[in-house]
Amino acid sequence: MAGSTTAERGERQQESSGPPPARRLRVRRLRTIIILAVALALLSAGAVWLLYGSQWLRVERVSVSGTLVLTPEQVREAADVPVGAPLISVDTDAIEARLRQKLPRIDSVDVARSWPHGIGLKVTERTPVLLVQKGGNFVEVDDEGVRFATVPVAPKGVPALELTLGRPDARAASLRRFGEVRLVREAVRVAGDIPVDVARATRSVKVRSYDDISLELRGGRTVAWGSGENGAAKARTLTALMKAAPDARHFDVSVPTAPASSGS
Repeated sequence: MAGSTTAERGERQQESSGPPPARRLRVRRLRTIIILAVALALLSAGAVWLLYGSQWLRVERVSVSGTLVLTPEQVREAADVPVGAPLISVDTDAIEARLRQKLPRIDSVDVARSWPHGIGLKVTERTPVLLVQKGGNFVEVDDEGVRFATVPVAPKGVPALELTLGRPDARAASLRRFGEVRLVREAVRVAGDIPVDVARATRSVKVRSYDDISLELRGGRTVAWGSGENGAAKARTLTALMKAAPDARHFDVSVPTAPASSGS
């Protein structure tokens, strides 16, 4: 406007001399981003130092739970946890692998960090369902057929496994067809299906062939079980048969639909 005063022109020049609002906003945002990035970097460096470099979060103790036959000291020794190392750096998978390798009695183990200073080892041991006599010792076999430990004294209540595979030719035929591992697995399968009351009285599980497995009970009683197939049906039949013929000495449930008992 032609008649504008000198003061008005000066104000307009002063307003146009600073950065535009959009530019000021961009500068402010950039400054905020830089500050946040620096703060994040410092926090990250501090966290790394706290976890790896400081003395505050290091392994000081190893706790063990769940042992039955093994002792906590045996588990700690086999685990070989690096006491004094940063807790975050402990390789829990490696500890689990060492325990499984050195202590076959262990079925499973949970290795966990217990902040701020501990490692926890929760152990589940294998349970023997059969025993194989070897010299003067006994080899424990679990419910998967794994031979996991040799002990000098037979655990109470665990039946013996006897691989008496009949005549030499029959033994060779059974071993060729099924293999000893498969035959042992069938015996384990039978041991797992035996009724609880009968299992308490079972002294041994005898395997003559794949389909000729029998039980020797206390008091000279025997049970012809046959193969490991139809185990649940055979268990029910055996329970009913023993109730029906309590004085019998020999029971045959190899064909559960046609059981038999004899002797008194």
